[in-house]
Amino acid sequence: MNAAECGSMSSSFETDLPLAPLGAGDLIDRAVRLYRRHLFVLIRTAAPPVILVAAGWILFSISIRRVLFTPDTGDFFLNVFHLIVSVLTTLAGYLLIIVVMGGATRTLVAHLLRNDPVTARATYNAVRARFWGLLLAAALVLVWIFASLTVAFIGWEMVAGILSIVGFGLMGAGLEWLGGIIAVVGVLFATVLAIWLFFFVVARIVYVPQAMLVEGKGVFDAVGRSFSLARGNVRRFMAMTLFTTFATVSALMILLGIINIAGSLSGINPVNSAEWPAWYGIAYSVLGPFSSILLTPVWMLGLSLLYLDERVRHEGYDIELMAAKQLGEIPDINVTSPLGTALHSMDRKRPPAPPIPSGSVLNLNQSR
Repeated sequence: MNAAECGSMSSSFETDLPLAPLGAGDLIDRAVRLYRRHLFVLIRTAAPPVILVAAGWILFSISIRRVLFTPDTGDFFLNVFHLIVSVLTTLAGYLLIIVVMGGATRTLVAHLLRNDPVTARATYNAVRARFWGLLLAAALVLVWIFASLTVAFIGWEMVAGILSIVGFGLMGAGLEWLGGIIAVVGVLFATVLAIWLFFFVVARIVYVPQAMLVEGKGVFDAVGRSFSLARGNVRRFMAMTLFTTFATVSALMILLGIINIAGSLSGINPVNSAEWPAWYGIAYSVLGPFSSILLTPVWMLGLSLLYLDERVRHEGYDIELMAAKQLGEIPDINVTSPLGTALHSMDRKRPPAPPIPSGSVLNLNQSR
């Protein structure tokens, strides 16, 4: 087998959607492969919203310290204003991440279907076509995530509180070792249960932007569509999110180690932040955003592949893509999948032409 055939097989593996449904490990592996192939394009795509989030967090960290330690009333209200701006900026960045994720899924489907190039421009053109609807959908998703956090935290408090009370009661009765074990195990069990509950609730709504840009759904139809697709996806969604989180934290730890080594060689004490020079403080502040920019595309790709895999499992979407590649796409005539188009058209439908009046010169049957 020559090099050209090997390259052809590699390209086929990268662009063709496998017939078999993918497990969590396969999804992560495929996301990493696509990330390696389109590294700089994906970083450019994810950078604007992540930079917005980072700017919000940096402004928040500066403002909150000044709010707590500023005695002057005028400066206090100014810093409160900066604090509000930082919160709004951070929320806007998270909303844009969800919006861009929908555009990234559409770009990926176009790549699988027509071998279209993966570009940041294609993603943002798709986002621009339905920006306001996507923004409303992203706000709904963000509210749902906060509600999921609240439900998970309440569940953690209830379970951990009950088991801790039982453990402390046993410790008070003289069974210190048994009470300590129950208290520790109870907190761990409550934490695992809360994490699972959070992902179980959040997983219901993660496909909203994808349904809007790939299938052409409206906002509320996309919410219902996401609920219908999200059957049995908790473990794979959790695995993809935790993998991306651990990878981001690992990248951050590596960057922190490099910065700390450079600071130690320069005689800087990393513990005493008050004596840091400007370059060291700036470098420390951009580590988190830099690691997020590097790893956020993996999470976007993972959720895009997870959406495609759900359609493969429930609707045979891979067969639909193969048929569209071989026979051409079915005309976009508002027919629902699996009889509709593999990729919804972003072009605006022109209204039908008005009927010709009976007195028109083009009416050939009109009597003279």
